[in-house]
Amino acid sequence: MTDQPTSLTQAIRPKIRLYVEQPLGAGQPVSLSQEAAHYLIGVMRQGTGSAVALFNGNDGEWRATILKAARRGCELICDEQTAPQQNPPDLWLLFAPIKKARTDFIVEKAAELGVARVCPVQSDFTNAERIRRDRLQAHAVEAAEQCGATFVPPVDNLQSLSRWLSDWPDGRVLFWADESTADGGAASGLDGAPPGPAAILIGPEGGFSPDERTRLAALPFVRRISLGPRILRADTAAVAAITLWQARLGDW
Repeated sequence: MTDQPTSLTQAIRPKIRLYVEQPLGAGQPVSLSQEAAHYLIGVMRQGTGSAVALFNGNDGEWRATILKAARRGCELICDEQTAPQQNPPDLWLLFAPIKKARTDFIVEKAAELGVARVCPVQSDFTNAERIRRDRLQAHAVEAAEQCGATFVPPVDNLQSLSRWLSDWPDGRVLFWADESTADGGAASGLDGAPPGPAAILIGPEGGFSPDERTRLAALPFVRRISLGPRILRADTAAVAAITLWQARLGDW
């Protein structure tokens, strides 16, 4: 006797997933942008009657059927929900942008690992003076499409670390990945940490300046964390820190 499928059955979930910025629900029509239509029809070779999975970050994942297939415009209709909305824990990632490809990597992995917000910060030793927020947001969307997530973390504009620390919200713990604790002798900093709103701070390739380190060490909402006995690259540190937090305090 085979198992009976649930109402949100995995068996009918299409392999192609697209993020849209329109409401989703039973019988809801959806019109794709020209770029999305070209990808679906021109690149993935889908046509009228094909099934596609859609999500918008709020309404879960929906199975939709293509009603009109054209590279410059594509119309679909939502049939049934195939996955409920699953939001990540209230974890922010604050990181200093580095080289383009490695910054892209950080944003992609943050979306895959499950963060609620991605916050590029300008520190004293940050090399990048500007970012393409729209490009980074697109990477977050692509990561969510690939990993089956129904939530896409928003990517903020670049903002100075000083301003972040001055306007820090009450009740949110900031876990500072301090490279000086990489001798293996310090506690992780996650042990005994309170559950609830949190953020992780990853510095640039040159680390934090002496003034930044002094300020961070004095703030009551900051907790230092160690990422092990080796000094990690910034992109590796971001992945390691999120992984540790998720495993101890998150939804893993």
